[in-house]
Parts: sequence; C-alpha cells; structure tokens
Amino acid sequence: MAVSNSITAILNFVAMMCSFPIIAAGVWLASRADNECLLWLRWPLVFLGFAFLLVSAAGFVGAYWKKEGLLAVYLVAMFILIVVLLVILVLAFVVTRPGGAHTAAAGFKEYRLEGFSSWLRDHVTGAGSWGKIRACLAASQICPNLAHKFVSAPDFFAAHLSPIQSGCCKPPLMCGLQYSNPTTWLGEWNMEGGADCGLWSNDPSQLCYNCGSCKAGVLGNLREEWRKANIILIIALVILIWVYLIACSAYRNAQTEQLFRRYKQGWV
Repeated sequence: MAVSNSITAILNFVAMMCSFPIIAAGVWLASRADNECLLWLRWPLVFLGFAFLLVSAAGFVGAYWKKEGLLAVYLVAMFILIVVLLVILVLAFVVTRPGGAHTAAAGFKEYRLEGFSSWLRDHVTGAGSWGKIRACLAASQICPNLAHKFVSAPDFFAAHLSPIQSGCCKPPLMCGLQYSNPTTWLGEWNMEGGADCGLWSNDPSQLCYNCGSCKAGVLGNLREEWRKANIILIIALVILIWVYLIACSAYRNAQTEQLFRRYKQGWV
C-alpha cells in the first residue's frame, strides 16, 4: 500500500507540473494584444489549468497522507478534466482547420470569410458578437501602431502583418487604392474589387472594421494562435493521460492489497 501511495504521489506531482504549461498557454493567449477584443477566449484555458493544478494537489495530498476518499475524488475529477481538455483540443482542431488565407503581398496574406468554418464565423462574426469586437478594435492601438511603424510603401508591402492588421487596418489590395500610409489609401476603388472596397474609410474610427476582410482577419488571428497553443496542450494531455492511467493502476493495486490483507486477517 505504501509503495502504491508513493507512486501515486509522485505521479500527481508530475500532473501538477503539467498544469503549468496549460496555464501558461492560457495566459499567453490572454495577453496577446490581438486577442484583447475576444473576451470569451481570454481565460478558459487559465481556469482549466488551475483546475488541473488543484485536482492534482488533492491527489498528491490523498496519496501522501493515505486519504483513500480524497484519492477516489481525485481520479473522478481528473478523468472529467482530461475529457474536457480533449474536447477543447478536438473542437479547436476542427473549427480552425480551414484557413481562409491567400497571399496578397511579399510579407502578408489577406483573408476571406468563406475560408473559415461556419461554426467559427457564427460565433465570432455574428450580429450579437461583432458589434462589441468592432468597437474594441476601433478603440485599440492595433491599427494606430501600424501607421506609426511603416512610412514607405516598399517597407509596408514587405512587412509581416498579423491577420487583424491585414484585414482591418487597410483595404483589400484588389480594391486598387494607392498607398499613402498604412491606414490612409487614396484614389478611386475598383468596382470589381468586392463589397469591402466600398466599406473602406480613411477615418481612423472606421478603416475596414465593417469589412468582411476584418472579420476574416480576426478569425485568421484566432486560428494561428490556437494552433500554436494546441502544441503545448497536446503534449500536456498525453502526459496527463499517461499519469492518470498509471495512477488508476496504482490505486487499484492498493485496493487489491488492502482487500487481500483483510482477507488474510479474517482467516487468522
């Protein structure tokens, strides 16, 4: 029993360590300037990481001080959390699989709404969500910072722009407008360039915030950053599943040993 408890305690310590990459991934997503307008995205992973930390700590305490009831609660709670993390990963992979990007210049891409999953489009760009996101983008420093960063057209067209910068801070290049600075474009727009050309405005409070390209840029940014976070989450999930299976085996062996010991005492 002591050996099994020691193994379970060590494994729970490993699980506690695995919770920190999950928290770090959540904090990274929440701290990204491009994500400041997606409030629903900012904290779920952080909360999930802290939940793993608390449950693993409970399992460690239960194993180290031989609290079998606490260990049983730990096994159930850890199973639920692993399933939740797995569902989040599968959902993130499925809804971010389509890209919606096409190369527009040497340094950046432009994005189309049709290239993203309908579920992601409905939840981010629907009427109930986009108004708040649009207002947040207009009040942020994402586009003003871009205007201060580049002066000449060659530097701008060779720059690496984020999906939000590409979609919201400038008109689509197919509109045929002439570059003055990153957020000011002059001339007559091409009638064949699409509906976004008519929505573009040099007004800093308007820009292309009403454009489909801006909505697609927000989705493209979301896709890129979730893909990066998924790498950390997959590694953490694999380790947590491995730890959980060994912990279950150790707990079952401990229960068997205890039952066998009681059986022997009953015959003495």
